[in-house]
Parts: sequence; C-alpha cells; structure tokens
Amino acid sequence: MVTGDDGRAGQPLARRADARRNEQALLDAAAAVFVRAGVDAPVREIAEKAGEAGRWLHWGATTQDIMDTAVVLQIGAGLDLLEADLAAARGHLADLARRHRDTAMAGRTHLQHALPITFGYKAAIWLSGLDRHAERLAQLRPRVLLAQFGGAAGTLASLGDDGPRVVALLAEELGLARPVLPWHTDRLRIIDLAAALARVTAALGKIARDVTLLAQSEIAEVSEGGGPAPRDAASPRRGGSSAMPHKHNPVASIAILGCTRQVPGLLATLVACAEQELQRAAGAWHAEWEPLTALLRLTGSAASWAAELLSGLTVDASRMAANLAATKDLPLAEHVTSLLAGVLGGVQAHDLVAEAGQRAVSAGLPLRDVLLAVPKLEGRLASAGITPEQIESALEPAGYLGATDAFVTAALAAHEALDAQLSKGG
Repeated sequence: MVTGDDGRAGQPLARRADARRNEQALLDAAAAVFVRAGVDAPVREIAEKAGEAGRWLHWGATTQDIMDTAVVLQIGAGLDLLEADLAAARGHLADLARRHRDTAMAGRTHLQHALPITFGYKAAIWLSGLDRHAERLAQLRPRVLLAQFGGAAGTLASLGDDGPRVVALLAEELGLARPVLPWHTDRLRIIDLAAALARVTAALGKIARDVTLLAQSEIAEVSEGGGPAPRDAASPRRGGSSAMPHKHNPVASIAILGCTRQVPGLLATLVACAEQELQRAAGAWHAEWEPLTALLRLTGSAASWAAELLSGLTVDASRMAANLAATKDLPLAEHVTSLLAGVLGGVQAHDLVAEAGQRAVSAGLPLRDVLLAVPKLEGRLASAGITPEQIESALEPAGYLGATDAFVTAALAAHEALDAQLSKGG
C-alpha cells in the first residue's frame, strides 16, 4: 500500500518500483523473504530501492493485503481471457445449432442407440451449459474482485479513523470493489471462484468427451479440424501419430480433458483451505496459492482449446444418417408402440414390438419387415385402420424428433439475450 500526506509520495515510489519489478535481485529477495517470514513480498528490498519515498511503502498494510489484492488483480485479468474464449466457443456452438437443427443422428443412452435426435439439438445442449456458466462468471466478478486491506489483524488500527477511507481509495485506484470488511480469513469468495471455474470445466469436459466418442473410427460422425496448416508438405498435420500414419486423433478434445480431469482435486484442496485460523491462517492460506493458480491456468487453457475445437468441428451428416439406419429401425420402436397402443393396449403393444425387435435382431432384418410379416398383427391393424404406410411413417427418424427444434430455438434465443446482456455489462 502506497500512502502519505496527500498521496504524492506514492508517485515516485510507484515509478521506481515499476522500473525494477522484473529484476532478478528482487526475485531472489522474495525467495529469501519466504524462507525467513513465510511470505514472498520483499518489502524491505523494494523500499530501499525506492529511496525517500520508500518510507511510505506498506504503510498500515500486512503482506497478505498485498498478496491477496495482487491475486485478485490476476484473477480479473484471467477472467478477461477466459470470458473471451468462452464467448468464441459459445458463438461457434450457436452456429452449429443453427446449421444442424435438422441433421438427424442417433441419440445414445448408456452408449447404445436410443431415440433419434439432431446434432443441432446436441450443440444447443452444449451451448446452454456454457451460456449458464458465462453468466455466472459475470455475476461473480463484483463478489470476487475486491480489494484486500486490513492491516496486521484486520482492524487497520495503524491508520486510525482513516482506515475505511484508505480502503475506499485503494479500491478505486485499482479498479476493484470495496469489501464490507477485510477478508483475510474469510475465503468463501475463493471457493465461489473455484466452484465457478469447476463448473466451466465440467461443461467443457462434456463437450470434449462427446467429441471423442463421436469421432471414434466406428462412429466417425464428427472430426476435429486439423488446426493450422503445416508450413510445408513434409510437416505433419495435427492429430497424427508418430507410429501410425493413418491416425487423426482428436487432439483439442484430448487437451481439454487433460485439463478438466485435474480440476476436481484442485477444488477440493481450495475448499479444505477455507478453514483458516482466527485472524491469520497457519498454512491454509499458503496452500491456496498453487491450486488456485493451476485452476485458473487449466480453465483458461481448456476454454482456449474449446474455442479452437468448435471453430473447426466437422460434422458428417451422411455418416450420422448411415449410423441411424444401421440399427434397422430399432430406435423407432417406441414410436411404433405408441401407434399400436391405441389398438392393442399399452402392454400388448410393448410386448409385440419387443418380440418383433428380437426377431429383427436375430434375423438381421429391419424392424418394419418383421412387423409387417406378423400374421396375428396384420388382421388387427387392418381392422383398426392402421396401414403399412402408417407403420412405415412411424419408422422415419424425422417424424420422431419431438421438441428438438423448439428446444434449439429456445436455446438460441436465450443465447442471444445473454450476449446482449453481457455486451451491456449486465
């Protein structure tokens, strides 16, 4: 903290400290100070280099004030980068949702074909998750980006009645919010930040995991772009293997997952660190430093990779259609059951279609061929006015997509509203 008289003494101090901020001598001094005092702010060394103005350095402050405030400034800079990459990723997802809202594909539950969905709907789900977390990050800023200044025990006793005013001036100078009171051992805002970052990485990890599954050779419904073009023809394009020339690995997705898998342990450590004794923690504060730094770095890296991944994601609609057809109508069994339930009753319709499905699998035939060849069903369908054409129609994926289009529309509308809100700083 720089103060004194009317504040003019802080100006030469700031200039001299800034000119020397990267000197190796100060780095060495910081290391020595940590060994001696358990903190790494070389106050004495900086004050000596600042000359006469150095007497105002650290006035009324404790080292944790300096370090926590510096961390908050770094958090703000990190959030700026993170939010920019998330905005890019969200924009690419919105584009994918729009372009592929009618691209039918197999929905999968327990890794097995279930009902048909569209790739636009899948992209809308990814988008909705990232949108929610982008909004939470924006809402988190005023609760986390707070100055820290409390002095030796959080009372600012050395500044007398001027303590609150100095806190307000410090916060204003740094562009931070003013806390209600010092937060040396109230680390809940650190947990709030860590939890928000963990949510972001969970959403990014979901996208990356889905891409790796859909990019498998046996599925091949999506693939990552190759990244920047090689400088020359002899340079390998990203995603290749050192041993297997045919490979096109989902490198961006793998990198995202490599980041996100580390996050739960870091979050747990930071939550454990919140138990800080009395007016200054004995180790818990120190234990925050590395996991918080790693969490910011990993989240930012995952978001950067995601923006690149989604900008070049290739969607193979024909492969999606082929995979959906490969199950020979079975994902539409529910639709047929609902059609027949009005004639046979719900239980009988379910059992009949299940039996037909088993026969279809055993014989390697489409479900429609088996259904239309069951003698005991043919007469009942005819008497109920259900034609083979209706059965055929019930087995078309495009006719059983439910509310996917409406959901895509809703997700895109919410995305546009959020972008408008964020652009206004709200």
